[in-house]
Amino acid sequence: MLPKDDLLKSVENRDCLARLLDQADQAIKTWEVVVTDFLSPPERMEAEGVFQRLTDVHMLGWGGYPQAERQRLAMARSDLPLALEASPIPLALVSMAGNFMFDPATHRDFLGSLLGTGLVRDKVGDIIVLGERGAQAIVVPELADFLTLHLTQVRSVPVKTQVIPWEELKVRPPKTKELTTVEASLRLDAVASAGFGMSRSKMADLISAGDVRVNWKTITQPSHNLAAGDLVAIRGKGRLSIGEVAVTKKERYRINLTRYI
Repeated sequence: MLPKDDLLKSVENRDCLARLLDQADQAIKTWEVVVTDFLSPPERMEAEGVFQRLTDVHMLGWGGYPQAERQRLAMARSDLPLALEASPIPLALVSMAGNFMFDPATHRDFLGSLLGTGLVRDKVGDIIVLGERGAQAIVVPELADFLTLHLTQVRSVPVKTQVIPWEELKVRPPKTKELTTVEASLRLDAVASAGFGMSRSKMADLISAGDVRVNWKTITQPSHNLAAGDLVAIRGKGRLSIGEVAVTKKERYRINLTRYI
């Protein structure tokens, strides 16, 4: 039995992590691979931190494509191999096709229509909006046929919902920009202002307003220190990955950054 009470201390997504630990217990006892519903990025990051403390079980995440935000986790005993090829995580790709030229639909519109059929959010992964043509959604396979029958309209637009092969997934690789900055500290406001190309005072305002997340957690202190491997996201402005950090002869920090546009 896993020490749930100890592992759940100070976690933010307590209900989610409690369910995951129950499933991990099941994986240990049954010697089977157990697959979760879709997790949001904050839930997945917190789960990874908790599972790093466990020696009896390990996990693997997949959401349909490498940069998928929402992913399902496969969990198994540590002495059982976990690989996408050997232990595939069940997913289905659904197309919601229609003519949205005169009534454009957003990610929120498509999500609202999916949930309007009775689905809960945990059963839906990423949604890829295709502009005037509609959208694609990644869902749990057992509900794909249900959606083909019950999802017939998004906003005012009739849609044809059908399961499609993964070869038709329309995800575009993210555009990136590599840059290097030299800063006196690793403060969030200093590094992020350089990475996003805005003034430090404006960045500090965004941080204080709760618009900035580090590793999917909202950070409201401009003085928060970053580290190599951190991911900084600003609502509506993209993401910034913190790469290698080196100390210069003048004891400043040379930081490699990757901006996702």
